[in-house]
Amino acid sequence: MSFRLPHRHRTPYKQEHVNIGSGPPGSKVRWFRSTSDDARFINTVTFDSKEDSPTLVMIHGYAASQGFFFRNFDALAKHFRVIAIDQLGWGGSSRPDFTCKSTEETEAWFIDSFEEWRRSKNLSNFVLLGHSFGGYVAAKYALKHPEHIKHLILVGSAGFTSEEDSKSERIVRFAATWKGAVIKHLWESNFTPQKLIRGFGPFGPNMVRKYTTARFGAYSTGQVLTAEESRLLTDYVYHTLAAKASGELCLKYIFAFGAFTKVPLLKSASEWKVPTTFIYGHDDWMSYEGAQEARKSMKGGHFAFIDNPTGFHNAVLYGCRGFLPREQDSDSLPEGLISA
Repeated sequence: MSFRLPHRHRTPYKQEHVNIGSGPPGSKVRWFRSTSDDARFINTVTFDSKEDSPTLVMIHGYAASQGFFFRNFDALAKHFRVIAIDQLGWGGSSRPDFTCKSTEETEAWFIDSFEEWRRSKNLSNFVLLGHSFGGYVAAKYALKHPEHIKHLILVGSAGFTSEEDSKSERIVRFAATWKGAVIKHLWESNFTPQKLIRGFGPFGPNMVRKYTTARFGAYSTGQVLTAEESRLLTDYVYHTLAAKASGELCLKYIFAFGAFTKVPLLKSASEWKVPTTFIYGHDDWMSYEGAQEARKSMKGGHFAFIDNPTGFHNAVLYGCRGFLPREQDSDSLPEGLISA
């Protein structure tokens, strides 16, 4: 299965299915209790770049896929060798049956499959960018394999706040209502948004259209999506959500209700070895306490790379200024950025 990127890109690119084998790295067992010997693959898009450009690998968030970065590829490809992937079980990648039964197994599903992809592509010393849940995966990967990561960029990243230490009064108040109680029950039953889209059958595309039109029109702070971009994005999102359930079933094993992380990344702060840039939007529903001072000047929502692509590109370039050619450096700190 493959999905056409929701944009007519000026930069040439190659799409491929990267074989990650039938079992985790160094193991003689099959992936995640699978009864199949079929090799898995990761859907990968690589954009043309200047010779010797640093490599930037982009990982999408939950209920998304590589195409969500459609407004960023051309701009970033001027500075990086851009590679975007669909995580195992999402987008155009293999969608094996999801058999994980714990947080540890679920993390391994994404971390180990990404590591095997990296080995297949023979990559090292690259910039790793993850959005939302993809930020959580990227951070967990960097904690386990820091030797391969030159710089980590976490965009609206999930994973830093647990239910116990969260200060989100909005989520707490909502959870106390009857609607909150119903949604919490659905969450714990692993009822995903994708199941809802599939359940509406022929009405599903219209539901997605209403969502993409409302969401990506309300938060734009620069160029609003064109009618053609909106149409292509709607079609892309629908087919991504309506395909076979697989990686989406990770939800209840990684997060408690309200997207509070069961194993917060802050607990691993002492083990953090990779230089990191955090990018959050002003109305980002993920926790941004770690960038509290920068919050005053932030623009955009949870999808800052769509809402404000120019600001997002500047933030990425600033975070990577240490190894980009001097003429590509930014002169001042972009809005919405904090580096560590």
